[in-house]
Amino acid sequence: MNHTASRSAPSRRARRTVLLGLAVLALAGALFVIRRPLMMSAPTCMAGRWHGCLDTFNGVVLMTLVALPPAVLVAWALAHRRRAAGVGSAWRMSLAEVGMVHGTVPFVWMTMMPGGGAGVVPARVSLVPLRDLVTMGPLGIGGNLLVFAALGFFAPMRFAALASVPRILALGAGCSVLVETAQYVLRLDRVSSVDDVLVNAAGAVLAGLASRRWWRTTAQVPSDRPRPVPAPVA
Repeated sequence: MNHTASRSAPSRRARRTVLLGLAVLALAGALFVIRRPLMMSAPTCMAGRWHGCLDTFNGVVLMTLVALPPAVLVAWALAHRRRAAGVGSAWRMSLAEVGMVHGTVPFVWMTMMPGGGAGVVPARVSLVPLRDLVTMGPLGIGGNLLVFAALGFFAPMRFAALASVPRILALGAGCSVLVETAQYVLRLDRVSSVDDVLVNAAGAVLAGLASRRWWRTTAQVPSDRPRPVPAPVA
């Protein structure tokens, strides 16, 4: 048994190394593809101007990448504080909290950006399922899948009450309904569509399934309480 365990440990380590390498390559490839649009927004964002930076998709993506190192630093500080207090799974909890915010707020911000006819064009709503999927296109569908993907990935890792597929689906759908309702009420020159809700919720579920290995453990063991300190043995 010891020999089998010793062989399985390097194999798990090798798989993690390969997955990490693939993730780094995927991130590098994505940055290479979008480098030109991001650099177009860089002068405006670095000057601190709202127009041309935070009211554009490229500017929001650029500022999200710029905010990544501070987000990692915040996660490290939270984990360090929790470990000092004896809280179990301190790193997982801290990364989940920071990841939910850092991965969700930029996409919601982009979704709530007003169009050219905001406040002038009447609010529009589409309640026929699957009718708008054709007009979304691959880029639109991919973007909608990512809106609440970080929430679906990290929320069940942080909150044991959300560690099930139906609850992740309800979370993604509920948040999407709130966003679509806000678009309609604020008349942002966007179509409030039931297809957006369906795709957003599907993205949350898919991301939740990707992190299932970690949130299933969270559901079994409540890790937000400090570990009990063993009594000294006389």
